[in-house]
Amino acid sequence: MPVDETSAEDPTGAVYAAWRAGSARLVGALTRMTGDVGLAEDLAQDALVAALEQWPAAGVPENPAAWLMTTAKRRGIDQFRRADTLRRKLAELEHAQAGEEEEMPDLDGQVDHIEDDVLRLVFLCCHPSLTPESRAALTLRLVGGLTTGEIARGFLASESAMGQRISRAKKTLAEAHAEFDLPMGQERTERLDDVMAVVYLIFNEGYAATAGEDWMRPDLANEAMRLARMLAVVAADEPEVLGLQALLEIQGSRIPARLDEHGAPVLLEAQDRSRWDQLLIRRGLGALEQAEALAARGKPVGRYFLQASIAAQHARAQRAEDTDWRRIAMLYDVLAGAAPGPVVEVNRAVAHGRAFGPDAGLAVLAELGARALGDSPLVPSVRGDLLERAGLHAQAHEAFTEAAQRSSNESERALLRRRAAANLARAAQSP
Repeated sequence: MPVDETSAEDPTGAVYAAWRAGSARLVGALTRMTGDVGLAEDLAQDALVAALEQWPAAGVPENPAAWLMTTAKRRGIDQFRRADTLRRKLAELEHAQAGEEEEMPDLDGQVDHIEDDVLRLVFLCCHPSLTPESRAALTLRLVGGLTTGEIARGFLASESAMGQRISRAKKTLAEAHAEFDLPMGQERTERLDDVMAVVYLIFNEGYAATAGEDWMRPDLANEAMRLARMLAVVAADEPEVLGLQALLEIQGSRIPARLDEHGAPVLLEAQDRSRWDQLLIRRGLGALEQAEALAARGKPVGRYFLQASIAAQHARAQRAEDTDWRRIAMLYDVLAGAAPGPVVEVNRAVAHGRAFGPDAGLAVLAELGARALGDSPLVPSVRGDLLERAGLHAQAHEAFTEAAQRSSNESERALLRRRAAANLARAAQSP
């Protein structure tokens, strides 16, 4: 991230921007050098603190990412110098530092994807010694750069409990002597599902943040898309991997249109589709075509392929009213059989509501029960949308109000409150 005028005016903002853009690469590179993911994160955090202390006084460096990397390496060298038993590590770090102090390696260019430190870090975080919850939490922490508090809110857990879970996960990796090298053969295949699930989770946190002021965190979504592309190179004969890439590329294409000129959220059907990123759409549809060719030869497909097929229906529609909702409803019916779950059912309710009328969507939603997905705002917000379409504005007002109360994201909460108020006004005008 090169320095600019905005960085000069707001050095603290520049620190956090550099951290969001490069923390995963920083932790990944340090893990490769030290062989200890816990130490790597500590060194990265030390560099972050040093930047917060020094940049406001000394100014933002020309290459902020390289500054963080160099500072972290130097602190690592200092630690190893104090530990006589780790002199070999000192030599390795000093050798690694020699050619890398001026600039960060370009991991976005034409490189050997197998050697990417971030991808290695994702596979490490998805080690079989960890529980699925710990894998997701650790990846969001180390790869996604989320704070413990942000992760805790996403998991509906306390911050202290989540901090303990992440600490235990790092300790478990150390005790298991987990290696930073990418797994090969059957081990890689077995771990692929966990890796895809975590990449998808990171994308979703970037596409629709669970908490905070911002509706989206595009840096996370972009990192997830990059990881999905790398996975597609590693496992080019797996239609589900290609399906994941297709899904993220197509959904990611909508990011420029998901906020209006005032920064307010814009829902899918109201978006200006001319603002959708056509390059990402082409990439996504291309990956989906490859997956379809593999499926035609008998390769099994699953949730990511099916979701990508749904996303493709939206991408191919020039206008919202051109969307083939009956086709989408059918695909959601198939997805509900292949990967059943409450989130799928909520989205199936939306599709049936668009395809066959709001009563059909409300019928699907009714089967879930009032407390489906716990305190998530998703169920009441979709219920509110369907009730609004049915002309039941008083009930829609209640549903949107409940959804707003459940939301931890300020932008989402504001949107839900606006919809609640609009329905209250319409209800007051009804005879």
